[in-house]
Amino acid sequence: MKTTSQKKSNRLPQESEQSQQAAAQPTSTPQPERVDTRLPIDTEARKKNRTLPTEKVLQMMQNASPDLFRVAEVVGKWVWVSFSEQPAPTVRQTLAQLGFHWNRTRQAWQHPCGQFRLSSAGDPREKYQSYQPAEVAS
Repeated sequence: MKTTSQKKSNRLPQESEQSQQAAAQPTSTPQPERVDTRLPIDTEARKKNRTLPTEKVLQMMQNASPDLFRVAEVVGKWVWVSFSEQPAPTVRQTLAQLGFHWNRTRQAWQHPCGQFRLSSAGDPREKYQSYQPAEVAS
């Protein structure tokens, strides 16, 4: 005697696959698509900016946005920018265009200044010299 799992189905293989897929999918309301609200940036210029040395990055920051330059911190050869609250979209766009990326772990915008590294254990400020370029320039 054949059990139900051994009985042959009269359905075509495609039909049974479709019915299994439909049964496996929960009936839920469709989620609205997330809209990208980021402002546009020139990705080629951004890639080029990420390879610039620290001095050039600081010079570009001072020219593009003196306010960003005042809050910048140089850690080793990298440039970090931190905010107490989320900055305005235009500020984030400026940082991205200059070649910065957001580091969720350190809660800072970071620029590698051509010194690309994988994440490090601990706080790099404990290992490398750190200073505020705006204070040095004054």
